[in-house]
Amino acid sequence: MEDSPINRLPEDTLHQIFSSLSLRQIMICRSVCKLFNRTLTSSSFIHLISARSHLHLLALRPPHLHHHHHSRHASLHSCIHVYDPDQNQWLRFSLDFLPFQSPHPVASSLGLVYLWADSPDSSKSLIVCNPLTRQYRVLPQLGSAWSRHGSVLVDSRNRVMVLTELAALYFSFSQKTQQWLKFSSNLPSKPRSPIVISNSVFALCDVGSPWRSKWKLFSCAVKNLLNLNLNVMNNNWECLERHEWGDIFDIMKRPRLIPGDGNKILMIGGLKSNYSFNQSCSTILILRLDLETMEWEEATRMPEAMHRWFQDSKFKVFGGGNRVCFSGKKVGRLALWDCCKWRWIDGVPGNGDELFRGFTFEARLTAIP
Repeated sequence: MEDSPINRLPEDTLHQIFSSLSLRQIMICRSVCKLFNRTLTSSSFIHLISARSHLHLLALRPPHLHHHHHSRHASLHSCIHVYDPDQNQWLRFSLDFLPFQSPHPVASSLGLVYLWADSPDSSKSLIVCNPLTRQYRVLPQLGSAWSRHGSVLVDSRNRVMVLTELAALYFSFSQKTQQWLKFSSNLPSKPRSPIVISNSVFALCDVGSPWRSKWKLFSCAVKNLLNLNLNVMNNNWECLERHEWGDIFDIMKRPRLIPGDGNKILMIGGLKSNYSFNQSCSTILILRLDLETMEWEEATRMPEAMHRWFQDSKFKVFGGGNRVCFSGKKVGRLALWDCCKWRWIDGVPGNGDELFRGFTFEARLTAIP
């Protein structure tokens, strides 16, 4: 490649050539060689193509590392692996521009990715970056316990929350103090799969006994106190219950929440075949809650042929809108519900047998950390 005539072309000429490509094609070309990567990540080229439409992708969180698996998964931690459902194609965004060790992506909003990383003093830092423009910003430092036990949530205004059973941290870039605000959570148990929709946080909590789970849906409003110029989380969690819901939470085994389209919540879990203690599940069910009418409906259920791969396997769920992705231990591929259609995703990074979590990523060039 070093002797190729393309190396003798002026940078402006290269920019004009590559600017005719779509954003998706540009992302692929970045991985071809060092020259293409340097050219296509330069600030002048990013400015030239900044009006490109966004990509709606599914990003993988790297699996937790164990000492004897470190070398096998090292490559998974140096970049973000994303899947493009529209093109049925895997892409990769390098994180080598971050001056931190072991970056671990956990959330995304409006083109920005939030990740934990090891600081030089061995503490954990929460970082926000745009992997397309290779810009980043470090949020105020937190203790390492928050990275181990907290769930990172980001709303549509890039307000950041780290939520645990006992406490919640809150940060907004518009705050004058530029520090984390801390509040007690007063939840009955560890929040399961918390999500942000509009100006509220929703989470499932187990209010049952040590012998039998009983799940309930809780919500908490995020209010903007303009007179104090502070954004504060209202720590009075409310249990959402309706008589007409009946046993909606009892029919599902280990339910999870995912934000749906608009003002809707998706709840995913195994459909219990009976109410015995260690019951099996007949399928995986996706229910949809309309927050305006507070009515549940069945969105879909996993096809029987696909469910066979998950019925005896621990699985994880991630996604958003009308795309829900399933990762099962030793399944070797991902299952995807994509706008009312079910299909498999092959070519998963690594050996394909890992249990992956993930998040939706709207890749855009105009997002600034």
